[in-house]
Amino acid sequence: MNIDKLFESVSSKGHVCVGLDTAVEYVPPLEREKAKNDAEAVLAFNKALIESTYDVCACYKVQIAYYEEMGLEGLKAFSETLKYIRAKGCLAISDIKRGDIADTAVRYAKAHFGGDFETDFVTLNPYLGMDSIEPWLEEAEKKGKGAFILMRTSNKGSQDFQYLNLSGNENKQENSGGSHLDDCSSSRLYHKVGEKMSALAQDHLGAHGYGAFGAVIGCTQREEAALIRQKYPNLFFLIPGYGAQGGGADDVTLLLREKNGGIVNASRSIITAWKAVPGKVIDNEFAAAAARKTTVKMRDEIYGAIK
Repeated sequence: MNIDKLFESVSSKGHVCVGLDTAVEYVPPLEREKAKNDAEAVLAFNKALIESTYDVCACYKVQIAYYEEMGLEGLKAFSETLKYIRAKGCLAISDIKRGDIADTAVRYAKAHFGGDFETDFVTLNPYLGMDSIEPWLEEAEKKGKGAFILMRTSNKGSQDFQYLNLSGNENKQENSGGSHLDDCSSSRLYHKVGEKMSALAQDHLGAHGYGAFGAVIGCTQREEAALIRQKYPNLFFLIPGYGAQGGGADDVTLLLREKNGGIVNASRSIITAWKAVPGKVIDNEFAAAAARKTTVKMRDEIYGAIK
């Protein structure tokens, strides 16, 4: 069961999830000039990054949009990146944010849990309801795969829908000067997603007490973190929002349980770390070394914040 493997990877290598959201402009210009096309440049860069970091990160997240924009060659690079990650004995998350029902969901699940795009985990959007999740679970159970469901994200627009108050007291709170972080926060829409996923997880627990399907929980709202972890002890978290979006190591630790139970994604800060070195001709080897240094620094910051 991949969720067990992820737990064990965190235990041995730390909490960092390296995001390979690799735009071609993130590749050193010298390497872009050598490549036949953008997709080839991205793939070579990804391989160098993986080779340099696979022993100091828990897993990798590959965002498909960066590859789709390069067309068929980009999708080949996406496929080859996933294969390279898994060949190194590491876990891959395909950040695809799919959300559809019935036979369509089955086709998506077959496409990403096998074949050219085979991965270990996917990200899913639950807005269409549980019948958009269940076909993925059925396919996941056959192959030991997993998923992370969008629950409470770190972007500004999360306030538009995820924080809708289902208790009927919204106007009363607004009139009294309340905020979305008041004592009725457990009535927010995102908690309904959490409750559904926690019930599902309870029926599909792995050896370490986490469900096969976890949740995406941003670390940018520190006030809510303790409540979220307390309410959903059986959900493993994919945690965005670290660094540029304002989340830090102290925020992350509130979303962990007994020093595990979560991976913390960082993408651009790691894969473009080489850009902080001015006036030097930089190749993939140099860029990968900079990525490793940044990954280790982030890993150690999280370790240091865990009490």
